Amino acid sequence: MKSRSYDPLDRQLVHALQLDGRASFSRIAQALGVSDQTVARRYARLRGEGAVRVLGLTNPAALGEVQWIIRVQCAPDAASSVAEALARRDDTAWVSLISGGTEINCVTRAESGRQGNSLLLQRLPRTPSVVGVTAYCVLHTYYGGALSLVSKSEALTDEQIRRLRPRTEPEPADARLPPVTVLDEGDHRMLALLERDGRTGLAELAAASDRSQSSVRRRMAELLTSDVLYFDVNYERRIFGLESVVMLWLSVAPSRLEQTGRALAEHPEVAYVCATTGPTNLHAVVICPDIPALYSYLTTKIATLDAVHQVETAPVLRRVKSAASLPQTARAPQS
Repeated sequence: MKSRSYDPLDRQLVHALQLDGRASFSRIAQALGVSDQTVARRYARLRGEGAVRVLGLTNPAALGEVQWIIRVQCAPDAASSVAEALARRDDTAWVSLISGGTEINCVTRAESGRQGNSLLLQRLPRTPSVVGVTAYCVLHTYYGGALSLVSKSEALTDEQIRRLRPRTEPEPADARLPPVTVLDEGDHRMLALLERDGRTGLAELAAASDRSQSSVRRRMAELLTSDVLYFDVNYERRIFGLESVVMLWLSVAPSRLEQTGRALAEHPEVAYVCATTGPTNLHAVVICPDIPALYSYLTTKIATLDAVHQVETAPVLRRVKSAASLPQTARAPQS
């Protein structure tokens, strides 16, 4: 995508879609104080450029699944091909090249009780170029899922947020464990379309799931209310003036883990933070405007967290795949 500048309306539109991914253009326009046509044209342009995409995603806890973060160490000349192979699988997400291009980070999900390491070994390409694998089970998410970095952007006023917020407000991930919901084939077909485009029309969703449009509307409402389904926005970071993405692995005193995780969740720079098993017990994704801003964040905000014993940082060089099934090839989306 060609380099271009973005304006406040772009940021407001992204924030509005993060609040309600299926909000009508007229509702967004009314809250932003512009015409319906202006919102429709702006969305079409951003969507066409690959700068914005609404995704309908599922909550692992609601489906009885466990999330794993996988780090794969590779020979430098093989990391890119291994990452592309992992991205082509439908059971991986957030596949990234990190650490100077010698390591891959990805996320996978498994049914509760299955072994993450053995599951991973079955999925990795069989190649001697893979020299090491570390698997972290996600124990608790402090920020992420339905909560996005966009929500911390202040692109919208409190009144605009109030007008755009859906009636059913998603709670922070893992704030409670919803009952496991059983999905039928119609649900799976509908969710597959929403994963690729969260704004897919009711007629197409109805045809795919073999339901009426009114039934689709009711089923989506049920899945949203039960926290099975949520909408997220995959966006070009430069819309918000952000460039540098880094992954942090932190070692924290167990007695201070909850406190530290919640403190990190409040930082405007933190897009995702969770408690994990493994060599470290806290993982975060941080996004800053540039390297100097990242340095400032590490030496001020992270430095003040006295329960943190050790921090490992790994810059994200390239995002190969986002949360959706399809690999990302045209742009470098959010983390």
